[in-house]
Amino acid sequence: MKRRKFIQNSSTIAAMSLATNGFSIGKGDWFKGDVRVGIIGVGARGLSTLSLALQRSDLQVVAICDIDPITTGKALNEIEKAGRPKPELFTNGPTDYKNLLEKKDIDAVFICTPWEWHTPMSIDAMNAGKGVACEVAGAMSVDECWQMVRTYERTKTPFMIMENVCYRRDVMAILNMVRKDMFGELIHMEGGYQHDLREVKFNDGVNYYGGGVEFGDKGYSEAKWRTTHSVFRNGELYPTHGIGPIANCININRGNRFEYLTSIASKSKGLNKYITDHPKGGKDHPNAKIKFKLGDVVTTNIMTANGETIMLSHDTNLPRPYSLGFRVQGTNGIWMDVNNSLYIEGISPSHKWESAEPYLKEYDHPLWKKYESEASGAGHGGMDWFVMNAFIEAFKSKDPMPLDVYDHASWAVITCLSEQSIAQGAEPQSFPDFTDGKWMNRKPIFSFGDNY
Repeated sequence: MKRRKFIQNSSTIAAMSLATNGFSIGKGDWFKGDVRVGIIGVGARGLSTLSLALQRSDLQVVAICDIDPITTGKALNEIEKAGRPKPELFTNGPTDYKNLLEKKDIDAVFICTPWEWHTPMSIDAMNAGKGVACEVAGAMSVDECWQMVRTYERTKTPFMIMENVCYRRDVMAILNMVRKDMFGELIHMEGGYQHDLREVKFNDGVNYYGGGVEFGDKGYSEAKWRTTHSVFRNGELYPTHGIGPIANCININRGNRFEYLTSIASKSKGLNKYITDHPKGGKDHPNAKIKFKLGDVVTTNIMTANGETIMLSHDTNLPRPYSLGFRVQGTNGIWMDVNNSLYIEGISPSHKWESAEPYLKEYDHPLWKKYESEASGAGHGGMDWFVMNAFIEAFKSKDPMPLDVYDHASWAVITCLSEQSIAQGAEPQSFPDFTDGKWMNRKPIFSFGDNY
């Protein structure tokens, strides 16, 4: 597709919504039994979500929607192995999820589909009165972020963005240290998504597989859709892993907010070289002639209302080890995850880095101390368990979601704003205030509770 059609199609998808039913269950007649869930999308991420759901005694997976018979078959095998009842299947085309949302016996849905479907599916689910746990991605447009916020405000349907890195063990220990003023007043933060994705891989729950040099119609799993964004878009395409933990440290949308950003992008060479050099590719392969728009390294700088600066890096098309590149720096010290080191003035040896390990153990977050055994063996070092648990426990208690729709909109919009900034020669782009001023009085809630 041409880029204009790519974006137009995504906007059209986002505009499709159901008539609202609202979310009207009262606190008094809230959950006495299991939460009945549907999972929309059971590819690589969806299968991992399904596996976690099947391990919980308080969840019933009553419906699955996916248009790929291979992934649907894998999901059914997982359910059978777990000894759970077979769910109702919705496999009749890309909009069959709407029929899933009409089921009366579904309380909430997990949305684990390609990025461009997150907004329309979330909007339709909120309109149908189903709680929403939505996987992460950058937004396709600023307007769709507003659509998400306004739909939530109209329906009051529980919504949570499933940003698992917010629950990473070292990240939460550092957050604990921040709240104990170990780093002093925070000044500068860094993070990003730095991950070699040239050969898009997927995990079927047992093995990893590589996609070679094919994507789109000839690709499989993420290669079917994710690489296409690199053809048509140039920006910070995947901001939430980096910005989520940073936002929690500096109380974004809860006493602080993002004000504006500027972005620049390097030239694009990594994917073409990879295709040309690959044994399944070569200089004559059709994909070697594609002009990828995404710069190999995209750098975004953000200014906040309280004066902190943030730098995000998107780096997925060059050879490199995985790193989210976190840095937390304040008037009393600094932590960096890439070398697992920190420096605390008056405690660390003068002008010398220390290993962060003793501090991470001493300031291990109370939630990790409480739930370490339950999270053991879960995906991504256990943080997948925590983000699912946070959604389910908040949903059952009818409490505010710890990562809510305002967080989602403020984080996801970075993609659109960075695209605009790059296209305009690094011109500053102002963040919309999705809270309509409520950020000034909202109080931080993330990880302050006993369960989330």
